[in-house]
Amino acid sequence: MRRTLAAPTTVDAMGISHIALAVKDLDATHRFYTDVMGFDLVKVEIADMRGGKARHAFYSTGSSEDQMIAFWDLRDVPGFGEGYKTDISRDLGLDPFTNHLAFQADSLDDLATKRDRLKDAGLHVVEIDHGWIQSVYAEDPDGNVVEFAIVTEGFTEADAAEALELLTADDPPMSPPPTITFHPAAE
Repeated sequence: MRRTLAAPTTVDAMGISHIALAVKDLDATHRFYTDVMGFDLVKVEIADMRGGKARHAFYSTGSSEDQMIAFWDLRDVPGFGEGYKTDISRDLGLDPFTNHLAFQADSLDDLATKRDRLKDAGLHVVEIDHGWIQSVYAEDPDGNVVEFAIVTEGFTEADAAEALELLTADDPPMSPPPTITFHPAAE
């Protein structure tokens, strides 16, 4: 039996304003996302949360001023202390790469530059060529997987039709395995 999907509705496409995550060490997170990822700190708000102070730091991802990633520092919020979990995949019992944050690279050369910057920062990097998108992956200070990626092939109507077919198939065939390269951290 084939899966069925709800009929599509007409909705204007939209970008993402920001994704917000809790972190354990805002200083380490700040260094990682500015020095390694290349993002700019653009705003910090101090919020009253449960009678304590929470810091909410916003970083421009570089693609446009209004596309950001934000981080909550909850250490000074009663009831949280140091005990809250921040690894969005492992803490749910999932493989580390399942939930991840992917950011756009401008070109294949830019992707290689970002890969080298991650390695030079002492991180192990996984590079994957999926055939239609190329990506490099590493982990942030909280163990969350971050990705830089560039789409290398445009999407066609045939791609969309195949995607819908695979989405609704009861027993879809496996995709061809990607090419995976492991790059150890620079010494």
